[in-house]
Amino acid sequence: MILSIVAALVAFVLALLFGVPYIDFLKKKMLGQYIREEAPETHAQKCGTPTTGGVFLVTASVISAVVSLFMAEKTSTGAFLLLITFIFYMFAGFQDDAQKFAHHENKGLSARGKLLLQIAIACLPVMFVTIGGRTFLTFGEYAINLGWLYPVFGIFLITGVSNAVNLTDGLDGLAASNMVISTAALTAINLIMGNVDIAIICASVAGACLGFLYFNRHPAKVFMGDTGSLALGGVLGTIAVMGKFELWLIPIGFIYLIETLSVMIQVTSYKLTGKRVFKMSPIHHHFELCGWKETKIVKVFTFINFIFCAGAVILFWYLNK
Repeated sequence: MILSIVAALVAFVLALLFGVPYIDFLKKKMLGQYIREEAPETHAQKCGTPTTGGVFLVTASVISAVVSLFMAEKTSTGAFLLLITFIFYMFAGFQDDAQKFAHHENKGLSARGKLLLQIAIACLPVMFVTIGGRTFLTFGEYAINLGWLYPVFGIFLITGVSNAVNLTDGLDGLAASNMVISTAALTAINLIMGNVDIAIICASVAGACLGFLYFNRHPAKVFMGDTGSLALGGVLGTIAVMGKFELWLIPIGFIYLIETLSVMIQVTSYKLTGKRVFKMSPIHHHFELCGWKETKIVKVFTFINFIFCAGAVILFWYLNK
């Protein structure tokens, strides 16, 4: 537990230290965010804000995690594969952001190209778990073995969570603040199960996200971009797969789930009836157009996430005590 706290603190400090020079570099190179034409009008002022902040967020997380793992003498193949997956998702997101810079608009990789890249990366941890024979889903004393279906489920889960966090990253501080809560909850769950190595990685991500929030809170000085959101979602899904907490992502990732469902409902409704359920999706934009301020939406969503995550940790402890 102590080293998990140390990992979080080190990642927090590193994110603060790396953030200043990296943001200055982005400003000098004029690598700013391009805003979608269909975004709320209030987002026009965000155009040009430095992006790809996920680079220093992920870097801080990984460095802190590696140092803490060696200090705890808890290095393992699984832990390093988790970090490698995290880095690969960062590069996938950076490639998407780089395409936006090249085209001078908010259009990166094609949807199909991005999805194939995400699936390819997800295969790494999923096959590791499958080869190890851990193809089961558990909830308390109940377990079901998916067998050869598990790779399909695992890849779908990791890819889905990666995209869900990407959808959530639409307001200043929204994705990062919720990720702090979610990874803190996963840190507690892994400590309860004795998975010290994964707990250290979770704590590192939580600390780095908290440090990133210093620059990303409203009004944001930097955005994480797909570089950060795809990586954070990818590592969240991978942690669940490698730690065997897949079903617990429902409450722990409740906000990401709601954001994704809002998009699915909106698209389905419009295609079938020609009518929209929400003023705009993902759902955080709906509340914006209803007159809510960005800061209020972020606070409310984060509080809801905290309630669900706290409930998940308490229930997990009760079922596994």
